[in-house]
Amino acid sequence: MSRSNVTELKKPETFVDDPITDILRSGAKKLLAEALEAEIESFLAMYTDLRDNKGCQRITRNGYLPEREIQTGIGPVEVRAPRVRDRGSEGETDWIRFSSSILPPYIRKTKSIEELIPWLYLKGISTGDFSEALAALVGKDAPGLSASTISRLKEGWQDDLEEWQKRDLSHKRYVYLWADGIYCNVRMEDKQCLLVIIGATKDGRKELVAIEGGFRESELSWTEILVDLKHRGLTEAPELAVGDGALGFWKALAKVYDTTRWQRCWVHKTANVLNKLPKSIQAKAKKKLHQIWMAPEKNEAQKHFDDFIEIYGVKYPKAAECLKKDRNVLLTFYDFPAEHWKHIRTTNPIESTFATVRLRTAKVRGCFSAKTVMTMAFQLCRCAQKKWQRLSRYEILDKLVKGVTFVNGIEETRIAA
Repeated sequence: MSRSNVTELKKPETFVDDPITDILRSGAKKLLAEALEAEIESFLAMYTDLRDNKGCQRITRNGYLPEREIQTGIGPVEVRAPRVRDRGSEGETDWIRFSSSILPPYIRKTKSIEELIPWLYLKGISTGDFSEALAALVGKDAPGLSASTISRLKEGWQDDLEEWQKRDLSHKRYVYLWADGIYCNVRMEDKQCLLVIIGATKDGRKELVAIEGGFRESELSWTEILVDLKHRGLTEAPELAVGDGALGFWKALAKVYDTTRWQRCWVHKTANVLNKLPKSIQAKAKKKLHQIWMAPEKNEAQKHFDDFIEIYGVKYPKAAECLKKDRNVLLTFYDFPAEHWKHIRTTNPIESTFATVRLRTAKVRGCFSAKTVMTMAFQLCRCAQKKWQRLSRYEILDKLVKGVTFVNGIEETRIAA
């Protein structure tokens, strides 16, 4: 293809340079000036009766501060903040000063812009590209939007994470837990994975419970997390934990919450089994595996389980053994409400959320620190948490907590009736 036929992407013009935006900026400037005038008039009215030693009004207008630009969502808006003069007696120590609540000292950008900057970073714009990227939104000259400014804004996230990791959990009760170790495909200063736990409360809402850096999903790393959760008030054991085949998590769970039942993730198990089969038969084998965990009753699932081992066990013993060794913990979900099966058969709540994290880190080729990746993952999880699907028929969780038994997903008392 010749160069003449290649369509080049044109650098976008500044979005704020158009007549409509100019009108909006002019109106915003006028409204801001009127609001500041009303604010200072209200301030002066508070001290109308206050007099100096000559009997004159002590607090008076004193012109304006130098004009400055405020970066807003519609571009820069010029503003002059009014000021006052305190004509108190010489030697007076209790001087009265005016400080605008609308326009605090040294402010250079609106709160919406400050929130936009770290959000854009999370969504893929690297720190060094902000000045150019935001020029289309706030104008060509955008003071205060340098890479160093962006870095300072991101520092607040680390404080949020550290505070969140120390929060009190004594008022929490998680019925289900999903746990997984997430590896991000980036160069890191110290090679670690992110150990993530998501929980479902008694009212069926999913929440991020823990996120920590760990070494290869080791038993020690998981134990540290679970013990910390318990010490911070999460003393009641969850009814069920869902995870992949990492032995470290299950060993740690048995130590800290020994009454919690186990459910192996069917997505991970399916992938593990198929990896031990030739590609030519993987599609057919996958359908057989789906028949197991999609069966309406446990007995039927057991039959499909045995069929798979019988069909593939002779020629592919490693695949059959991979499935057979976790038979019990793969079928635990049948002892829980059928309405929740689609939620508890896999670790999908974690996998789907961290697809965003992997996408973000894939856009940046530089070297990350483990703390940077964890902080970014924490912020993305908090954003995603607002859209997490609530458990179906969550009111059933109360019965589960009270010890009601479920057989094939149905409350046992209903079977007896």
